[in-house]
Amino acid sequence: MVPPRPALSFDHLGFVIAVLIGIALFAAPFATYRATRIASGEARLVIEALPFSMAAALALVALGVALGAVLARDPLGRLGSAVIGLAVLLPSLGLSAGYLTPADNNFARVSPSLGFWLLSLSFSLLAVDALARMRLGPFGRLAALAVGASALALLLLSGIWDDLSILKEYDTRADSFWREARQHLLLAFGSLAAACLFGIPLGVASHRLRTLRTAVMQSLSIVQTVPSIALFGLLMAPLGAVAASVPLAAALGIRGIGAAPAFFALFLYALLPIVANTVAGLNQVPAAVVDAARGMGMSARQRLLGVEMPLALPVILAGIRIVLVQNLGLATVAALIGGGGFGAFVFQGIGQTAIDLVLLGALPTVALSFGASVVLDALVDLSKGTTPA
Repeated sequence: MVPPRPALSFDHLGFVIAVLIGIALFAAPFATYRATRIASGEARLVIEALPFSMAAALALVALGVALGAVLARDPLGRLGSAVIGLAVLLPSLGLSAGYLTPADNNFARVSPSLGFWLLSLSFSLLAVDALARMRLGPFGRLAALAVGASALALLLLSGIWDDLSILKEYDTRADSFWREARQHLLLAFGSLAAACLFGIPLGVASHRLRTLRTAVMQSLSIVQTVPSIALFGLLMAPLGAVAASVPLAAALGIRGIGAAPAFFALFLYALLPIVANTVAGLNQVPAAVVDAARGMGMSARQRLLGVEMPLALPVILAGIRIVLVQNLGLATVAALIGGGGFGAFVFQGIGQTAIDLVLLGALPTVALSFGASVVLDALVDLSKGTTPA
C-alpha cells in the first residue's frame, strides 16, 4: 500500500515562487513615479509606494503565500492562497497610484514596476500550478478563465485603477483603442478563417497525393522562414501593383500598405500549421476504421466527412490553436505598415518613450493570446470526447 502524500512538504516550484516574492518585497521597486508621462521615473519600494498599513498587509499576505507555496501540497489550499494574494495585490496597485500622485496634479504618472510584476507572476504561477494539479476538465478550465476575466473586468470598472498611467493613456484614446481592437481581431481571426477554408482542403489533398504533399510542405516551410517584417515588405509591391492596375481591387481596400499586406502575410503564416496538422490528423486515423467504413459501402466523400475528419479533428484544432495564438501576436507588427491593431499603441509608445502607451497595446494582446489558448485547448479536449476526472 502506497503511503499518502503528506499535506505539508517541501515544493521546488514553491521555493522559486518564494524567492521571487522575497525579491519583489525587499529588493525590487513596486511602482514608478513620473512627474510627466515621458519624464524619468523614480522607483518606489512597497514600503514607499503605499501607506504603511497597506504595505504591511500586502507584505504579510505575500509572505504567507510564499510559505504556503513552499510547504503546502493541497491544490485547493495553493489556489486559495494565490487568489488571496492577487485579491490584495491588484487593488494595492491602484491605491499606490492614488497615494503617490499629488493632489490636483494631472501630469504625474504612476506605473507598475518590477516588484509588482514579480508578485503578479508569482501568484499567477501558483494559481496555474494548483489548477494543473486539480486536473480540471475542459469546462472547468473555461469556468476558471471566465471567473478570472470577470474579476479583472470588475476591477477595471470599479475605478480603483483610474489613477494608473495606463488607464490615463486609455482615457485619452478610448475611441481609437476600440477601433484598433476591432482591427486587431479582424486581422487575426479573418486570416485564420481564410487559412482554414484554404488550408484544410489543401491538407486533405496533400494527404491523398504524396507528390503534392512534398511540394506544399516545402513551399510553406520556406514561407515560415521569412521574418514577418520582411514578408510584409515583400507583399507591399505586388499588392500595390494590383491596386494600381485593378480599380475594383483598390475599391475593395487592397493596397500596398495597410491591412491588405498584413492580412495576406498572416494568411500565409497560418497555412503551414493547418495543412501539416490536417495531414497528421488524417494519417493517425486507424486503417481498420477506414476499411470498415469502406466495407459498409460508404463512398470516399462519406468516409472523409463522416469518419476520417471527425477522428482527425483534435489534431486539426491543435493546429488552429497554434495559428490563432501566433496571429494574435504577429498582428501587432502589422502597425508598422499601416495595418492598425494594438501594435499602433506599441510603436507610438516606443517612439514617444512612453512605456505605459506600449503596455496599452501589449497587455491586451497577451490577454487575448492567453484566453484563446485556454479556449482552444478546451475545444481540443472536447473534440476527443474525453473529460479528465
